Amino acid sequence: MTVSVVTKRGDKGTTDLFGKGRIPKDSIRLHAEGTIDELNAILGLVLAEKIPTSVRRIVEPLQHTLFRAGADLATPISITPINTKRIRGEDIECLERQISALESTLPPQQSFLLPKGNRSSCLLHQARTVCRRAERWTVALSHIESVNPALLVYLNRLGDYLFIATRTLNRQMNIPEEPVRYS
Repeated sequence: MTVSVVTKRGDKGTTDLFGKGRIPKDSIRLHAEGTIDELNAILGLVLAEKIPTSVRRIVEPLQHTLFRAGADLATPISITPINTKRIRGEDIECLERQISALESTLPPQQSFLLPKGNRSSCLLHQARTVCRRAERWTVALSHIESVNPALLVYLNRLGDYLFIATRTLNRQMNIPEEPVRYS
């Protein structure tokens, strides 16, 4: 039996939340979740570009972890079914190790940098800004109900990671960084 994606259950502006019934589609939770989905789609665009294998290895695993982040948000923290995979401390530690490894290959950053480069690096910059928006929505949600604290830290680190990944891509593609001029 094939199940259609068209259920019509959301036609009145609500959607199912795992273990919590239906919620409005304009809820803060769904803004956070939808922004993570948007971030994942942008990473898909990055992967559609011609990028070095080393950068591809950076981006591909993030898509899987972002699905787990979305599931984490879709399942209120008070509901802990056995099959819920939440963001964990190991995910944060992995990003931190990767940030350190990438940073060690880059010149020290002396000033703010313009979000520039080729199409791939600009898409990574866009992913970084969408990640920051997902983080803001998740923080807003945390003010009204409990949220996995590891998810908040993960999104913060992920924004940093995407910035370093962009610098790395630009360097590998011989694209010079352009400091901001305040004139």
